[in-house]
Amino acid sequence: MQQAGRAAEVKAVGIGKSFGSFQALKNLSLDIGRGEFLTLLGPSGSGKTTFLMILAGFEAPSEGRLFSDGVDITDRPAEQRAAGMVFQGYALFPHMSVAANIAFPLKVRRKSEQEIKRRVAEMVERVGLKGHEHKVPSKLSGGQQQRVALARALAFEPGVLLLDEPFSALDKSLRGQMQAEMKRLHEETGTTFVFVTHDQSEALALSSRVAIFNHGELLQVGTPQDVYERPGNRFVAEFLGEINMLPLRDIRAEQGGVRGLCEGREIALRGGQDSVANEALLAIRPEHMSIARAPEPQENGIAATATASTYLGSATRLELTTRGGAKITLSVPTEMARHALGDGNAVWLTWPADRGFLLPASG
Repeated sequence: MQQAGRAAEVKAVGIGKSFGSFQALKNLSLDIGRGEFLTLLGPSGSGKTTFLMILAGFEAPSEGRLFSDGVDITDRPAEQRAAGMVFQGYALFPHMSVAANIAFPLKVRRKSEQEIKRRVAEMVERVGLKGHEHKVPSKLSGGQQQRVALARALAFEPGVLLLDEPFSALDKSLRGQMQAEMKRLHEETGTTFVFVTHDQSEALALSSRVAIFNHGELLQVGTPQDVYERPGNRFVAEFLGEINMLPLRDIRAEQGGVRGLCEGREIALRGGQDSVANEALLAIRPEHMSIARAPEPQENGIAATATASTYLGSATRLELTTRGGAKITLSVPTEMARHALGDGNAVWLTWPADRGFLLPASG
């Protein structure tokens, strides 16, 4: 954000933003590494887009400071920040051709005609729009318009590229193609990307790190694997995908993990559980649970009965209830599901001791 042509390192310190009595952001501090792909993820109204607008210079923080490469840019206007921006609706100039749209930020920065011509040709090639240079946006598909917006934002080699839900208007198949394109562009350019989405799978697939927002607060920052497999709280665990939760009591620490009782059975949990309360929720992702006739010795297991099913072709989604009343959901191969679906059949749900994590029993 400090210098065009060089990926920026951005630091937010104690950023807050209020709109009247509504506090959109609360004491947010975050380091964005040079050249990383950071995704801001959260539900609508969580504060992620407000933070993006502050990074861009379109909103001023009510409190806190913003730094780019060590320089305080909090009060610097948007046009003086070396930041590219891709808006949700692309915001292309409808009367300009593809080439003219891409050239626009270069002309504003008074680049030479030779430099503009070179960069436009380079960006057209990079985003796969060769042969479309003279078309206006209305003659392009949604995916092509998306590519023009990306090319325009990257044309002047910004220190950071800010993206506000750029795939929201695309259908599912095109969205997948553009995700792959986005990842490729990030790898090729080395630019710092800050990407806003509410799509969990998109965030996990694209990012080097994910920052999860809710009610104006930054709840957790980490790699996709970290936030998915070791969420810091119940909101993060549930927001990032389906999760099964079982009550665990009489918890005690032991070497390499913890052990406790779940519906009268001993349950072991390995790794990353240094200090525990007497009671907690044992959280397990559905893909880590299996159906068995009985658990193997030393294997975690709990008895349950299938209460409903949804046929999905090669897989069947099962809803089960344990003897203690806990609700469990998982998808299993359809052939395997047939035993569980017998009239009143009790089955065992099993999972490895290193697949699961503890969450507070309340809150």
